[in-house]
Amino acid sequence: MALLAGKNMAKAGIFLEAFLFNPPFLSAPIERIKDKKLKHGIRIAGSLITAGLTIAMKRHQHQPRSENPFFALSPWVPYLFVNPGDHICSEYIWYFEHRKKMEEIGAGGIERLATQTSVTDLFFNAAGRESEPLHLLPSANLVVNRSRCEDFKQAHGIHQ
Repeated sequence: MALLAGKNMAKAGIFLEAFLFNPPFLSAPIERIKDKKLKHGIRIAGSLITAGLTIAMKRHQHQPRSENPFFALSPWVPYLFVNPGDHICSEYIWYFEHRKKMEEIGAGGIERLATQTSVTDLFFNAAGRESEPLHLLPSANLVVNRSRCEDFKQAHGIHQ
């Protein structure tokens, strides 16, 4: 709720200081894969597919920059507190790390396009339904709590 409220306020030009604990990032829990090369390969493939579908659907050309939610949210920098053991929010870790890695390998343009949408968002739009990815955040102060947790319930707990 706080993530949605903060995003809506930011799109209205009101940039609240926000502290979000374990905000949801609806995605396959790729962060749980142990093989770093496999994770990186899956993420690169996902970025290529998302950017390719965005270009194919000409989605990036429909909105002027001033109306694009990604650019409207750019000045808002919430604090995100996540635990890698929490598969509901741990994908924020890769979301920001992957963007840096794509810049490093010279694929920053692809990643910038892929970051602004999601495959689910593209399918909703193809079906004529307006949608915006919940995880859409251009930037954040990411705090990763690396304390050991026995299970998901403990990793997602408010005491984190």
